[in-house]
Amino acid sequence: MSGTGGPPPVTPRIETEQAPAGRLTLRPEPVAAPVDLLDAAGSGGWSTPALVLAGFAVLAIGLAALQTGNFVAAEFARSRTLGALTLLVAISGFGLILYGIGRELLALRRLHAVDRLRRDLAGGDAQAMAAAARHWLSLVDGRVEGTERLRAALDALNDPDAILPLLRAGVEAPLRARADALGRRAAFQVVAGMAATPAPSLVVLLISWRGIRLIRQIASLHGLRPSLLGTLGLLRRTAMAAGTTAATEAAVNTAAHALLSTPLLAHVAGEMAGGAVAARRMLVLGRAACVACTPLPPE
Repeated sequence: MSGTGGPPPVTPRIETEQAPAGRLTLRPEPVAAPVDLLDAAGSGGWSTPALVLAGFAVLAIGLAALQTGNFVAAEFARSRTLGALTLLVAISGFGLILYGIGRELLALRRLHAVDRLRRDLAGGDAQAMAAAARHWLSLVDGRVEGTERLRAALDALNDPDAILPLLRAGVEAPLRARADALGRRAAFQVVAGMAATPAPSLVVLLISWRGIRLIRQIASLHGLRPSLLGTLGLLRRTAMAAGTTAATEAAVNTAAHALLSTPLLAHVAGEMAGGAVAARRMLVLGRAACVACTPLPPE
């Protein structure tokens, strides 16, 4: 029908061929699989906010570069020395801007690489798992002892099911131990800071700053080196990873609230209860950040 606007239906064509016994057989021609137009249209790449931000960035940097070029040309017309100095200042400024943009893009690329490595390690393909394992070893090289020994053991493996246990014992366990140490240090600093901070608003700022610093430290421990945009992405991933421990955290908070709700214990504990809860949350935050930065699939 012409009113539908879609492509006409493909009808299979039936061909005949002569059988060896003199009988006619029917051989249907294979029909091409339909194309999903929604999937084809949605696989473009960038989202609308990303395109808008990229457009604003191109306009801002491009117009600024054109205006700076006109100013440099005008300074060269006045004096060669002033023109050279102006050109040097312009090259230095734009160079720093482009270097900062490059660092942000590299940090985002490393952050998205964690998801790709996690998919490869959980996919079951032996070659993809081995390549992902070598890539992760290159990221944590210098942060985990014995990476060369792990590479040799990885090359000697014949069973792909042994790759994940090798990585969990040789890489994930040492990184998690160091991440737990960073979380305990952050918890101690938060408790000490709350004891020395008079205003509640400053306590909120202290906990927020120390939590963000803890996430960045754990990300650097895993070889990510986050920048501003990378830190924002890590905060989102850490919040999603913290959902796995939400039930345990809620149970502990409920028990602590029931224990400290009596007037005597509340009077004795005072601000120590708030410090203990903040310290525990810092430990949970460190573990969630470690889960968010690890490409290994959950057990």
